[in-house]
Amino acid sequence: MSESPYIPVGCDPESILLTFPVPREFAGLRLDRFIQNRIPRLSRTRANEIVKACAYRQDGTRRRASERVRAGEVVLLVRPPMNEPEAPLDFGVLYEDEHVLVVDKPAGLPMHPTATYHKHTLTWLLKERYGADPPQFAHRLDRETSGVVICGKTRDMERALKNSFQYRHTEKTYLAVVHGAPPATGLIDRDIAPVTDGLHVMMEVKPPGEGLSAVTTFRTLKAGERYSLVELSPETGRQHQLRVHLAHLGFPIVGDKLYGVEGPAPFLEYIETGMTPALARRLVLPRHALHAHALSITHPVTGEPLHIRSPLPDELDHLVRSVSGTPVGPDL
Repeated sequence: MSESPYIPVGCDPESILLTFPVPREFAGLRLDRFIQNRIPRLSRTRANEIVKACAYRQDGTRRRASERVRAGEVVLLVRPPMNEPEAPLDFGVLYEDEHVLVVDKPAGLPMHPTATYHKHTLTWLLKERYGADPPQFAHRLDRETSGVVICGKTRDMERALKNSFQYRHTEKTYLAVVHGAPPATGLIDRDIAPVTDGLHVMMEVKPPGEGLSAVTTFRTLKAGERYSLVELSPETGRQHQLRVHLAHLGFPIVGDKLYGVEGPAPFLEYIETGMTPALARRLVLPRHALHAHALSITHPVTGEPLHIRSPLPDELDHLVRSVSGTPVGPDL
């Protein structure tokens, strides 16, 4: 068995790596035409530009767009990390006592430092507000997902809260604005796993037994011809679970750069150019329209139930108005 590809020699170790194994039926294609085939909705010109800028061999040497690919080889594209972009630098507090902090995270604020973000993170903001030993997250949200994040103020509280998530002693509710009109209610029971062909930050649905079990129930709260508001309850907590499940069902989340109507092409464009006006128009929203709306959990010290809610952010409420002409109700 061959080793998995890694960041080529000489490239920034924090770069974004994309791998594309070459199936037999694509053998002999020019490299740029192969990449055009593997990335949805990519023009020939854009594929040629990407290959010239990003195609490497494992030893760090560059590849040419005119090269012919061979069956069984793995084509590597290496995208450099971006400079730290702007992000919201504040957060709301939904609940706080001496043991627990519940944050209302804004969309666009990453939780943890990455190759792209350092000071523009919730981790950094908590250190600024609470000092050298700040509250610690018990779970996580994607950068573009807004809403409820619960933290423990000591290591023991962090551990107890994480155990509640691990053993599924919590109830989580999300709200999403999606393309199309889903059924009134439904259950999505489809395994998911990291992709093995393409962009390595993505997950995909797998046949039963070939991925991690992932179960989501949903109900449609407001339906329109173009967009609908959906309430989601994940029974499992897999990475990107709700986004992958909705896309698989045929109702991708509005603004999703990875799993939206164009597939991952907007993500690749965004990491190179940032949010341009043209990209923003195609996405409808500059963020994916997913909000961690409510969390129910047992307080790790008092044993009393905590029921926390975060109202729908203004930009999502505005989009919901376009569905029905009315804002969401006060319970949301």
